[in-house]
Amino acid sequence: METTIARLQKHLQEVPQAFRAIPAEQTTKSPAPEKWSPLEILGHLCDSAINNLGRFIRAQTEQPYHIVPYKQNEWVSIQAYQERPVEEIVQLWIGLNQSVLQVMKSMPPDKGQLRCEVPDGTTVTLEWLMTDYVDHLEHHLGQICKGI
Repeated sequence: METTIARLQKHLQEVPQAFRAIPAEQTTKSPAPEKWSPLEILGHLCDSAINNLGRFIRAQTEQPYHIVPYKQNEWVSIQAYQERPVEEIVQLWIGLNQSVLQVMKSMPPDKGQLRCEVPDGTTVTLEWLMTDYVDHLEHHLGQICKGI
């Protein structure tokens, strides 16, 4: 978990500045029809944090824990990230990921081995789920913040 925590801490330090450095007109520019703009991608990462924060908490208190998927495109659309100020979404991303980080840091080591069933029926550990969260985060950050 130490590596996963360190990776998330690094992103909390670097991503806000990197995202703010993107020219304003680029933050809402979609690369193709039906593709998210950088601002919508950051919004999606907020939605991911919302959902995973709940998962990380519930998996420690509800066993067996079954992950319920969420409709990502609908969440991005309903939240209207494209129409919101960049700084608002950056601050939301920071706050949510600070909460995710706190849950990761305060989790007792043995809880990382708790089982979580993903929607396809596969069973993974909570630690695996947390690492996958940061992997997912990095995938999308790579789409919007070069060098992250």
